[in-house]
Amino acid sequence: MSVFTKTVLATGADGRACWQAETLALSEGKPQARLSPLQPSGGYQLRESPVGFRSEFHCTEHPQWVFILRGQMEIGLQDGSVRVFGPGEHFYSADLLPAGAVFDARLHGHCSRQLGPEPLVTLFLRG
Repeated sequence: MSVFTKTVLATGADGRACWQAETLALSEGKPQARLSPLQPSGGYQLRESPVGFRSEFHCTEHPQWVFILRGQMEIGLQDGSVRVFGPGEHFYSADLLPAGAVFDARLHGHCSRQLGPEPLVTLFLRG
């Protein structure tokens, strides 16, 4: 059976954002076009971030897919690691603030920024 690897920005057991890989079975469709089971969604938003955009550390408020439509997006974690996503790439953002925790910018979440000479255009699809 074919699988789709889902790159997930999650909250680890220590409360810090981390990258994880999950798989979704491509169990439907036809041999020439395998599909996952239909997933629920709760709407979408488009965003354009200008050249030079940079966020502070924050947690995802609602789990959502992030699809890069144009430009490049860098995601930075508290451990200093970064990942860059370009057009056609995506990840599932689910680094929620742990239940009962008070947000601490030195511990929780991730930051993002636009890279390169063109604005960043993203599609956020709520999971």
